[in-house]
Amino acid sequence: MKLVTHYVFSTGLLTLLSSFFLNFYTAFFLSSIIAVLGNSLIDRLGHKEIQTRRGLIPVRTPLTHTLPRSVLWGWVPSLILIPLNSYEVVIISLIALLNGPSHMLLDAFTERGIYVKRNGKWRRVALAHFSYDNPAVNGLAILLGILMLFAATQLHIYHYNYYHYFNYHF
Repeated sequence: MKLVTHYVFSTGLLTLLSSFFLNFYTAFFLSSIIAVLGNSLIDRLGHKEIQTRRGLIPVRTPLTHTLPRSVLWGWVPSLILIPLNSYEVVIISLIALLNGPSHMLLDAFTERGIYVKRNGKWRRVALAHFSYDNPAVNGLAILLGILMLFAATQLHIYHYNYYHYFNYHF
């Protein structure tokens, strides 16, 4: 998938999950930082270009495009928030553990897939074989990310109205 697709999908997922514990605006701000930095890190470290007869082509490496390693690389950007030392940082750091797996989920739908170790060798596994720049698939993933952001805003409005009602009417 395209990098912007990873940004929107991961931001939506992380915001939705963290909005159960945090204010929507705080959840969105912290989740977007973690999603952009984590997905950029996964793609920058995990892609290399090789020379072929057709020219340079980008390929994925098992350095970041395996499920266990993606958890680590997707979580690393949350370390920049540690100096803040608050409840929000703890929540977002735990939720950031899903940043890498969300990247791998989207990459598993591309033609090159992700890496899985079988019998001591790296093998590629793909759930579907869409091109990474397929506009329909990228659009669907972006739409899912936006829907998760919308659900997080509705969750925020529900919590605000529920607690606001009970605090002032009883």
